[in-house]
Amino acid sequence: MLLSTDLLAFYRNLATRDFVVCDLETTGFKPPIARVTEISVLHANLKDGIQGQYSTLINSQSEVPYHITRVTGITQDMVDDAPDAKYVWPDYHEHLKSGVLVCHNLDFDYPFMRSELKTHGIEFEKEKNDRLCTVIFSRLMLPDLPSRSLQNLVQHFGFDVGPSHRAESDTLACWLLLERLLHEMLETPEDELLKRFTQQWLPDREAALILNCQTDKAIAILTESGLRSRTSRRNSTIMYQRGDVERVALERSGSQLGLDLA
Repeated sequence: MLLSTDLLAFYRNLATRDFVVCDLETTGFKPPIARVTEISVLHANLKDGIQGQYSTLINSQSEVPYHITRVTGITQDMVDDAPDAKYVWPDYHEHLKSGVLVCHNLDFDYPFMRSELKTHGIEFEKEKNDRLCTVIFSRLMLPDLPSRSLQNLVQHFGFDVGPSHRAESDTLACWLLLERLLHEMLETPEDELLKRFTQQWLPDREAALILNCQTDKAIAILTESGLRSRTSRRNSTIMYQRGDVERVALERSGSQLGLDLA
């Protein structure tokens, strides 16, 4: 887990690179039980903007649950008439290979990409420095917003992208969000950005990474330090503000250095 100064350097470095922005629609939440029904990939960079976008429905020989159709509008007939997955994924692998992979909730989309490509005999791996999640980035850059869901961010910024929960629209929205936040980051003084980063709320497991210890020990350390915390309404995870956690981590590292010198 990077400290705020490291994060700022990381994102500013990424701003100079080419991006491959991707969104998937699926039949559920976890591969390989759930399958991908639609993919869209967009190539872009800050200098030249969008170079191209490619989208298609996918026939993965799977059933589209009714509740998924209600959310996405993708029906069983639409999927049944779509190109077979065995033809789609090798082509899209070529699109996904180059550039920094960007998704809004990378932890959801990335495992699906790897699973689907592996099904067709293709190993797919992106180094951490070649991945960017716009959910995480927006939590750093937009700490005051009550929600960083893509649909709410589209409404907040007034992006004209079409219906939510379709791969083409959501991929374009993801790029517009990334483009806006990267430009803002490059144009904002460093001290102001670092102050903004400190307001990010981190789940206990990420706080533990900063403290370099197990989650239960991190909770004990932060509780003993008297830090303000809150509980996530979604999954009851204990959360702490980044600035508080980093302060405790620096205090502990300073104390340890003193012990080592003694």
